[in-house]
Amino acid sequence: MSQHLHGGSIVGQTLAAHGVRCLFNLCGGHISPILQGAKMHGLNVVDVRDEVTAAFAADATSRMTGTVGVCAVTAGPGVTNTVTAVKNAQEAQQPILILGGATATVLRGRGSLQDIDQLALMRPITKWAARCNKVGDIEPMLERAFRVAREGVPGPVFLEIAVDLLYPKATVKEWYLKESGVDKMKGPVGAVAQLAMKGYLQHQFHMPRLPIDGFGSTKDLDEAASRQLDTVAAALSSAQKPVLVIGNQAMVNLTPDGADELADAVRQLGIPTFLGGSSRGLLGRHSDLQFRHKRTGALKEADVVIVAGFPFDFRLGYGQKINKKGTLVSINLDETALKKNRKPTIAVQAHPGHFLIQLSRRASKSGASLAPWFDRLREREEARDAEIASKANPVGPKVDPVHLFMRIEEKMADDSVLIVDGGDFVATGSYIVRPRGPLRWLDPGVFGTLGVGGGFAVGAACARPGAEVWLFYGDGSSGYSLAEFDTYKRSGLAPIAVIGTDASWQQIARDQVTILGDAVGTELRYTDYHVVAEGYGGKGILLDDPDKVDEVLDEAKRLAAEGIPVCINVLLQKSDFREGSLSI
Repeated sequence: MSQHLHGGSIVGQTLAAHGVRCLFNLCGGHISPILQGAKMHGLNVVDVRDEVTAAFAADATSRMTGTVGVCAVTAGPGVTNTVTAVKNAQEAQQPILILGGATATVLRGRGSLQDIDQLALMRPITKWAARCNKVGDIEPMLERAFRVAREGVPGPVFLEIAVDLLYPKATVKEWYLKESGVDKMKGPVGAVAQLAMKGYLQHQFHMPRLPIDGFGSTKDLDEAASRQLDTVAAALSSAQKPVLVIGNQAMVNLTPDGADELADAVRQLGIPTFLGGSSRGLLGRHSDLQFRHKRTGALKEADVVIVAGFPFDFRLGYGQKINKKGTLVSINLDETALKKNRKPTIAVQAHPGHFLIQLSRRASKSGASLAPWFDRLREREEARDAEIASKANPVGPKVDPVHLFMRIEEKMADDSVLIVDGGDFVATGSYIVRPRGPLRWLDPGVFGTLGVGGGFAVGAACARPGAEVWLFYGDGSSGYSLAEFDTYKRSGLAPIAVIGTDASWQQIARDQVTILGDAVGTELRYTDYHVVAEGYGGKGILLDDPDKVDEVLDEAKRLAAEGIPVCINVLLQKSDFREGSLSI
């Protein structure tokens, strides 16, 4: 450790060596050297207002860059505050690293400040959770953490680093002597105690580092799956009504260049494609191959269905709505997910994105003309788009959500990143707004987590400096992270947050009121969210007049381009657009 000021410097150097550019955190005495070490080694240290935001920001960075996103949080409540975000990353199979502070090794289990069994809490929601016990552990255990997070089925990892491994040895020695009272001991007993303390410090700071094994390699899975390429290619060659469904896992660990390569592969395959989760935007704003509506109908009719990185969960009707007479190909890193709820004809355990790239080089164009199949799907697509457009109401006492999103869709920049955090309002937007390119759409994923918005916006703005970042909030979900406008202001970030205010948890209220006849627990106020955001340093705009939609959107884009974070508080008309969309 002679070349390092302290253990935090080891952490900073190792993170930098793995391509980490931003460390998200909420400060605490247990982790201060990590923050200083990260800064020393060139990382952008972004401190936020809630630990869960730091973890969500790490998640967003992982999704958009193909690297492991990293956050650092203090001991005890700092770690517990990340739990929802860590579980969300586990469900979404995103590789993130949570660095958790902890009490000094000599005080563990003795009732010191914020000392809890953090590993017992984190093990069930991570791929790997471990603690460093000496300074020599820090670098090799970080190396393992990065490998484990990315290999096999990707996911979150947690590494606990005790405070006495992070600070300089002289400082730690002073603490030990003071806390133990050894410095006041006299005579032979004092001499023995001081010798024991010296030995313990020697062990903590100078024991040699040991190599630590990682997990199995995804590359091995991909090589084994390559033998199935011809089988899948043959099925495609004779298909008359093929469908490709691409999910979140296909994008995991892909850099922007890798995402572009996958997009080219999908175009080469040339079959009707539905995109979900982080794969949205893979084919750009418009594509003759991509379809956004009536997926269930297409899956019921298709003769070959390739499901790439998308489990057979509730979003795919548990696999039961896919044509039972057709050929079903499932590509997934998770052996359990390959066959859960529906046994495929061909099960391929591999990285879905890598497999599709290889398949595009092996598969020939279908022998049958797909024009009639495309025409049928396109007719349904255009009919649904027309139906949605017909529901837009540009007049009224307040702003219609369909009209609002149609105007946003026309005004968003080509480099826009889209973040959704909410229920009814943002789900309406998801039917209308179109991501402009790969790795530019962020939603919570299968866990359905509210509260991702502030952290995702921080991570996205850091990952794409200068890009237009749009954050769509429900008025309920905005309450989780509106305070992050303070983070945006301090960190020079300028997202545009659009809050759909209907004074209700409308996603729940729609069906609760219909079924139970009672709105209890679902009612909010028409709160001045724009004023709240302005108090935190942003620019707040109230939008309550449909005639001013374009004017307000143009103003928000102008302010964001100048580096000013914007909050548009939109007072919404009542809408029946998503009537009957039960959220359970």
